[in-house]
Amino acid sequence: MANEWPAANEFWRDKRVVVTGGAGFLSSHVVRALAAHGASHVSIVDRDRYDLRNLDSIRTALADHRPHVVFHLAARVGGICANREYPADFFYDNLMMGIPLLHESCKAGVEKLVAPGTVCAYPKFTPVPFCEEDLWNGYPEETNAPYGLAKKMLLVQSQAYREQYGFNSIFLLSVNLYGPGDNFDSSSSHFIPALIKKCVEAQERGQRQHRGLG
Repeated sequence: MANEWPAANEFWRDKRVVVTGGAGFLSSHVVRALAAHGASHVSIVDRDRYDLRNLDSIRTALADHRPHVVFHLAARVGGICANREYPADFFYDNLMMGIPLLHESCKAGVEKLVAPGTVCAYPKFTPVPFCEEDLWNGYPEETNAPYGLAKKMLLVQSQAYREQYGFNSIFLLSVNLYGPGDNFDSSSSHFIPALIKKCVEAQERGQRQHRGLG
């Protein structure tokens, strides 16, 4: 696979890369993709060593690894039930991890920061298919709003820091993610992995046909 990306291999060869939340679902896939593209200096910043809600921890992580590129993939995430039960935690943790990290990365001379957003940032009544032009046309669905708005502020910050400082920060809006390594816990997972788990469990019980699913 690596040989299929010569330009990418050349770009990543001497880059020091930090991936926050490196043990998570998305970040674990990104780490493997970076390795396949020739990145050989990848450091994983996880909560066991660095609490990114703490400013001193952010500064320590940047000083320890001196990254050229940061993938900010650490996040507090969960399904509808978790968002309903802990809205303040979802807002505070995601905001306090993202905003100071981008600011300190800019100050530290990081060449590029990549931060994923969330479809939860879109208005509650967004037309389907979603378009980026609709992002600011209303308030998000109330259940996910604290999480969605905390992540959305990274877009505002990225635009402001690019305009004032020329900082190369990229905010990505992805679709719902699922697959190997996802969270399948019934109390905290997202809808798609929860549905997959229910289907697998039903099949294991021999319930091959249930409400039209067969």
